[in-house]
Amino acid sequence: MLDSPLSASAYEVLGVAPDVDDDGLRRAYRVRLRETHPDTGGDAAAFIRVQHAWDLIGTPQGRLDYDRDRDDGSRLQWSGRAAGSRSGTRPRTASFGQAGAWRRAQYLRLAREWAEGDVADPYAPAFVRSAPWQLRRLLADALAEEDTARAMDDLGIGFTVWHDVAAGGDDDVLDHVVLSPTGLYALVSEDFGGPVGFRRDEVTGPVVRDRMPVAELLSRVRVVARAARVRFGGAILVFPDDDLVEAVTSLGTVGRIPVVAVRRSALRPLLRRGVPGARIVGGTELFDIRTRLKQAARTR
Repeated sequence: MLDSPLSASAYEVLGVAPDVDDDGLRRAYRVRLRETHPDTGGDAAAFIRVQHAWDLIGTPQGRLDYDRDRDDGSRLQWSGRAAGSRSGTRPRTASFGQAGAWRRAQYLRLAREWAEGDVADPYAPAFVRSAPWQLRRLLADALAEEDTARAMDDLGIGFTVWHDVAAGGDDDVLDHVVLSPTGLYALVSEDFGGPVGFRRDEVTGPVVRDRMPVAELLSRVRVVARAARVRFGGAILVFPDDDLVEAVTSLGTVGRIPVVAVRRSALRPLLRRGVPGARIVGGTELFDIRTRLKQAARTR
């Protein structure tokens, strides 16, 4: 099962090659358990990942299913559904652009370059696992954006969302802009393939590498704010549920903008009640902001 394009494979977690024999796999599992067990100074998150890896490939049948990529990659495939499309009669969030589409296009282009030709299925789990980190990063970002867009799709007619908003250079994109009854918010959808932490006002952890997600988000917020002549009330970093300890973590006010990190499952309630400390907009100002964004926000 490919949980995230950036997730290590079960074999990588256990520190063995995919062609290891069953005895070697069992020995590696026991070694990794001792190394990561919290009672012996190990990391609790790593200990859980080792147990999960063993659950996947620790039996002959489980390993066979894993090696055959029983996960058909359906989550990796892109439906191409345009933002704002309708299904059924329930009112949907008004939206513009296609979440993840820009990064999907970049991924496909670079995948062909890396493979030096056409790829039969660039979303096949085996292909994704073998791709360089930079490629998997693009796909992980696209998937994260799509998951966030789905989470916001039924907020209702009081909300307007723009996806993949141009924010300066060719590679600068603000993932989501959300205009709601509680304020104007800038969102970035992140998936680093593992748990993250926070230090002062930035995201930290081994999986983050040299990225500075908060600084990157606020830099793009300033570009869009100037172009549209609007003022953002808050900035939100959205993570997979398993990657955050708390449902919502406040990072304080950074550059006069309240910043929070949120589990994706907690995003809708947060948008409905508002980011703590965010400036509330309403009345004619709400319509004015919507008009300016419609005129100035350029989606990729």
